[in-house]
Amino acid sequence: GQQVSREPCEQAQAITSYSNEGTQVTVEIHPKDTTPQLLKKLSFGKGPRRLPSLRGQDNKGFQRTEAPRPPGGKDLHTYPWDKSSLKSMPVDLQQFEKLDAYALKVNVKNSIEELVKALLKQAQTDLEKVRAIWMWICHHIEYDVVGYHNKSQLSSKPIDVLQTGKSICEGYAGLFEQMCSIAGIQCMKLSGYSKGYGYKMGQTFTGDSDHAWNAVYLDGRWHLLDSTWGSGAVDDSFTKFTFRYNEFYFLTHPALFINNHFPDNSNWQLLKPTLTLNDFENNMLHNSNFYMLGLLTAHPETAVIQTENGKASISVDCRSATLFTFKLKGTDEHGLMTLKKHGMKLDIYPQKTGSHKLQIFAKPSKASEEVYNCVLEYVVECKSVDKAMRFPKDLHQPVGPSWFTERQGFLRPSHPDPIIHTNDGRCSVTFTLGKDISVLASLHSDNSSLTEDMRRRHIMQIHRGNQIELKIHLPHAGNFVLKIYAKKKSDPGNYDYIFNYLITCLNTEVKWPAFPQSYSKWAEDYEILEPLSGLLPANRNVQFKLKMHGIAKVLVQAENTYPLTQSRGYWEGTCNTSGCREVFVMVHENANHSFYSHVLKYEVETQ
Repeated sequence: GQQVSREPCEQAQAITSYSNEGTQVTVEIHPKDTTPQLLKKLSFGKGPRRLPSLRGQDNKGFQRTEAPRPPGGKDLHTYPWDKSSLKSMPVDLQQFEKLDAYALKVNVKNSIEELVKALLKQAQTDLEKVRAIWMWICHHIEYDVVGYHNKSQLSSKPIDVLQTGKSICEGYAGLFEQMCSIAGIQCMKLSGYSKGYGYKMGQTFTGDSDHAWNAVYLDGRWHLLDSTWGSGAVDDSFTKFTFRYNEFYFLTHPALFINNHFPDNSNWQLLKPTLTLNDFENNMLHNSNFYMLGLLTAHPETAVIQTENGKASISVDCRSATLFTFKLKGTDEHGLMTLKKHGMKLDIYPQKTGSHKLQIFAKPSKASEEVYNCVLEYVVECKSVDKAMRFPKDLHQPVGPSWFTERQGFLRPSHPDPIIHTNDGRCSVTFTLGKDISVLASLHSDNSSLTEDMRRRHIMQIHRGNQIELKIHLPHAGNFVLKIYAKKKSDPGNYDYIFNYLITCLNTEVKWPAFPQSYSKWAEDYEILEPLSGLLPANRNVQFKLKMHGIAKVLVQAENTYPLTQSRGYWEGTCNTSGCREVFVMVHENANHSFYSHVLKYEVETQ
């Protein structure tokens, strides 16, 4: 008689269930807007549903618990989650540190009563008693992988679970219930469907329930917990269990618990409104990492996403700065992810039709280790491919500026978006730079045979005070990655990669030559006004205008040598390119020296 109708009933109906020992329990099931009431007596006979503490003779010296009251109006939490707390009551984990450490050390295996007695020595309040029992079970009972596969060898009786130190969910929940009962805490074992091991996104649930957990009565309200999932996890092949304590499943907020626990009796959702099984099946599965990392919501809220015109968009909101990555079919190639102050946005453009698994990973920005945890999984159904959105291999996620690049000293970007569109093949990006930062930038494209040197020479840096401008002239149409690296000027070491932009140009007539080559004597705050092109026309007079300071003389060396004259901070003049292949700009730093330094080199077009 455990299974009751899972559809929300339109009218009240009484369901009487008989256990095999003849215990009669009658519960009235109401439409979801009313609270349930008990019609007749709720008695526990000698059947399997009895509460151990009602046998009295076992637990001399322990207080008796009354028959648990069913959940009512004051137990309910609103759905969806109000983003307030991960727990259903205020819990200060720091205050539990001593108790937790004590509970882990208790080593009693012969009797449940003795174990509870030992645990309660350090527990005063009901909450502390529940915590001590929870901590002990989560760290001492392992999931019985062998027993799960071979049920005949398996006992879920609390004493057997205690003595063997292993069980499946049924045994965890049964032991928890009995230990609470001995400790004088009202506790219920609940069963239902779960999105645990083997769950496939979007699947439906039919037949018997597949999981068990508990409700405990504290401070006049019912609360939910799952000690099986609190204790650890099994590997992908379901052959090995690893203890890995998970705080999330202790007194979990019901609006979060429903995410992967659907009780047989919907009253035990402790929610208003309650969810239907259909809601549960369709809802996005957020695992515990999602909430433990401070993430709040994800859109879309369905597990399966259809692309529109070859594109699907996902966003995540979170409390504090968080770093994200993603994998679509195992790579991060076909997407564009941008970090926001309170989350991230991801646009996916699968380059094949069909179903694709999309995983999203996150880690706190302060985390020193490189480990990202999987926080979300979707299936992306792609009906058509947008070939124009094929990104270069060198594009690195996330794309564009963000709070992260600000931290690295790149402030007030002229282009806050990740994609820069240019029609004539030219664009310029500016930032205010933090102190003591030296910048390196390079341009990458899949169908470009640019050498390492030329990748940098299609970008010109112009510094004005603490402003930097990156002037970009594309060598041809297509999609390019602008990669930006930085280091402290005072550091002798290498440049670190900071971030990148995607630059797109559809105009096939675009064909800009590189900027002139500069040498080490070309100072950071010098500037070329003309000629910007590193390739000069042959047999022409070419006008030069350069902004340089702190030097005595400037010469342009072609076939002949042409001095530039200084006026108002600029060095200007012309040179003739006939009869030469290269043109150099040279400076004389000190009028008393005869030594010239090369600062710029131009090529001359061949005839």
